[in-house]
Amino acid sequence: MLLDHPSDGLGAIRTQFGAIFLSLELSRSTWLVTSLSPGKGEKMSKHSVEAGDLAELLKLFTELKRKAQARTGERYPIITIQEAGLDGFWLHRALQQEGIESHVVDPASIATPRRRRRAKTDRLDGETLLRTLLAYKRGEPRVCAMVVAPSAEEEDRRRLCRERRTLIAERVEHVNRIKGLLFAQGISGYAPLRRDRRKRLEALRTGDG
Repeated sequence: MLLDHPSDGLGAIRTQFGAIFLSLELSRSTWLVTSLSPGKGEKMSKHSVEAGDLAELLKLFTELKRKAQARTGERYPIITIQEAGLDGFWLHRALQQEGIESHVVDPASIATPRRRRRAKTDRLDGETLLRTLLAYKRGEPRVCAMVVAPSAEEEDRRRLCRERRTLIAERVEHVNRIKGLLFAQGISGYAPLRRDRRKRLEALRTGDG
């Protein structure tokens, strides 16, 4: 499903680049797309695509290009931006394979006014991402830091390392919990990670026998 309506209360944004600029806000349920197309009074528009539906996203891109060409008589490329996050880089690679210029930005590198400081867990809104992309393409210094996306193989290796660290941390929590439960019953010195742990567990007795 696609939603297409102008964003209210937005001022005009001028840019000398002949392209359709898009920001992608990715979540587990919905991809929110903010667009700025030539010949539309330089107004941003909002769109919505079901999360993970790459075909529908590309269909939206095609429709935006068709409308821009109808208004101006010219064809324009697509340039996108998205945050680096838990979604990984698969969408970035897929867009590049379609010949689309795609950028992944480090959200912490985007300056935020003091009055609008946000929590680290807050995602940047689409308009902020789009304005950042425009400034980056204009060549403004220190506007943001774009991430060098890893290959699929590099991302797999990083994921394995992260998952291993997570599993080790979880194991430590479980071991400490087991030791705490046993200590509360008058039992100490039990090592849950020893190979003979099951045999030793059968031989354990609580402090009151």
